[in-house]
Amino acid sequence: MLAGASALVGLLLGGLAVPALAGPSGPVPRGSGLQQAELVGHAVLPALTFGEQIPSGALVADANGVDAPFPAQPVQGFSGLLVQNGGEAFVLSDNGYGTKANSADYLLRVNRLRVDVVTSEVTVVGGFGLSDPRKVLTQPLTRADRRLTGADFDPESFQRMPDGTFWFGEEFGPSLLHTDAQGRVLSAPVAPAGVRSPDAPDLAGGQPTIGSSKGFEGMALSPDGRTLYPMLEGAVAGDDPQTLRIYSFDTRTGKYTGLKSQFRLESPGDAIGDLVALDDDRFLVIERDNAQGPASQLKAVYLLDTRDADRDGFADKELLVNLLAIPDPEGVAGAPGSFFTFPFVTIEQLAVLDDHTIVVGNDNNFPGSNGRTAGVPDDNEYAFIQVDQDLDVAAPRR
Repeated sequence: MLAGASALVGLLLGGLAVPALAGPSGPVPRGSGLQQAELVGHAVLPALTFGEQIPSGALVADANGVDAPFPAQPVQGFSGLLVQNGGEAFVLSDNGYGTKANSADYLLRVNRLRVDVVTSEVTVVGGFGLSDPRKVLTQPLTRADRRLTGADFDPESFQRMPDGTFWFGEEFGPSLLHTDAQGRVLSAPVAPAGVRSPDAPDLAGGQPTIGSSKGFEGMALSPDGRTLYPMLEGAVAGDDPQTLRIYSFDTRTGKYTGLKSQFRLESPGDAIGDLVALDDDRFLVIERDNAQGPASQLKAVYLLDTRDADRDGFADKELLVNLLAIPDPEGVAGAPGSFFTFPFVTIEQLAVLDDHTIVVGNDNNFPGSNGRTAGVPDDNEYAFIQVDQDLDVAAPRR
């Protein structure tokens, strides 16, 4: 079991009856394999949840009955989930409102949550903002106080290191950013060779090699806590459009050490949402299409094996959970015997709680996404899913 996961499982799932697993369920997404999984918990943080009393959203369009701007910072846009000891979790709020141009008044932040599936409630209990008080960054920043905003970086993935510091994978570079435990930048961003987006602060008129918002979306951490595996959301120029790169990054030297593997999308229009390591070779990844609600065709968690047994040049890929048809035999989030759906355009949080339990969360793109109910802004939702397959999670070696 992952470090801290037992406490969270006890808090979230303790006292819940976990029935026998259902057989293969409903329609499966594109790709091969059938799933054996079921919903064992569900919790919601309402869309209209706000934090620090600093106005935000001046350049955001009204959507889904929500009027912008906002008198305070929305607690939204979660991309990345790290379970912690004591039954809590860190979540990463990404760049703000979807683009560099409209997110200058959104303060980048890691929130600390407590999630209770008995009451189905999610509570914000703390967190910290990202900042550069030591003036490590050389690029111009939006705010004079050097608090980082969604116009400065687009963090989409993060990992907490054994020493308590954090590494963030972000999309504007794309690059990796190292901070201390309070979110203060420790060193200059590190970009992979030959990969720059149109939003890169150092592009300087150069030719981008990856699309906007297609940088580091998922990022796993090796069991020994030394190697990061950041994964691009889009294909690099010259690569096959269905191929995504998974890099290897040595946190001791602060350098990339090549590619860990390559991932083949089910369709060129798909994207990934998060990446989690099970051991040194096996990972879980979220793949999804760009639709929401009834138009959704693919929202899934896949099991990857980077040892590439079939030698086709890609990580071997097996369907673990079809997020559009999760069996709910006990009626955790609907009528008993029904199927629970997770029909959000962006699903960007994934964590493994034990060998048979994962949790998936959406990025609600407040206030623009309405995958759950047309005309209503999506909440931040968490689905706790029990899987029949033994994930055999490696113990941390730290």
